[in-house]
Amino acid sequence: MRTSTASLAFLLSLFLNPAALAASEPAADAPVVQEWKVEYGGRPRDPYVGPDGKVWFVGQAGNYIAYFDPKAETFRRYEIEDGTNPHSLIVDADGFVWYAGNRNGRIGKLDPKNGDVKIYMTGEARDPHTMVFDGRGHIWFTSQQSNRIGRLDVKTGEYRLVTPHDTSARPYGIVIDTKGYPWVALLNTNLVVRVDPKTFALTHFKEATPDSRSRRLEVTADGSVWYGDEPRGFLGRIDPASGKVKEYAMPGGATSKPYALTQDGDGRLWISQSGPDKKLAAFDPKQERFVSVNDVSETIRHMMYDPKTGAMWFGTDANQVGRVLTRRAVP
Repeated sequence: MRTSTASLAFLLSLFLNPAALAASEPAADAPVVQEWKVEYGGRPRDPYVGPDGKVWFVGQAGNYIAYFDPKAETFRRYEIEDGTNPHSLIVDADGFVWYAGNRNGRIGKLDPKNGDVKIYMTGEARDPHTMVFDGRGHIWFTSQQSNRIGRLDVKTGEYRLVTPHDTSARPYGIVIDTKGYPWVALLNTNLVVRVDPKTFALTHFKEATPDSRSRRLEVTADGSVWYGDEPRGFLGRIDPASGKVKEYAMPGGATSKPYALTQDGDGRLWISQSGPDKKLAAFDPKQERFVSVNDVSETIRHMMYDPKTGAMWFGTDANQVGRVLTRRAVP
């Protein structure tokens, strides 16, 4: 197990990037970051906490589904169809694990009790990417290379697709706001798009500049849409009512390459830096400043906050599964 705290990493980031000092300072209750090595390798990523507390994740390059038991600190692996190369997974209230078959155009439903899998084909969306439940019996998903956003009815297996842009937009991260509207980052453009869940009508919103590009999104309680501007090194906030954008420089500067993005139970945003210096930074929207910067082993591509325990989970390209213990967390 690998453990670090925010203090040393934060001071080092200020030394390397003095401009961050004016807007940031280390939090008094510095979070603890822990990581566990995954013996299976295969780029473990996109963890999701099930109803029993097990932390499920995919091995994208290893072509498997697995879970980590935080109490016992043990792993279990499930084999799936060859060539699936799952990109992400989510776990429903009954404990079934839904995974995106990124290489074979399907969404799978794994029964952890016996390892059985039910397959749902996704048609023109030949590379399902990231998924999210909408709380209304559907899974919304992106399909990056196919330039599609989809919705799967989990009861009937029927799906509906929409093309988010007339160019190859590469729809990537997806989140659902409090009104049930999906928001999607269009990586190959400087746009994010909102989908009307009833009509599938699209509304596009511009990011800060024509050069802006984002992979992941988050929507906070006030309706603001947040994104990481990967090539420019900024955290951006879009006001959907006005379309105005406000930016905050990442602690790692122009080479930080912000990637994964989520929020915790206190409304703070956590965003990974995938540039030369691998970090995980926390931003407080109320104070409009970064409050901690933490060491991690490698690039973090997606994260999940678990409201039951107050812990946040991630996977890294160093074949690690990690946990952030924030001030609400229960070890």
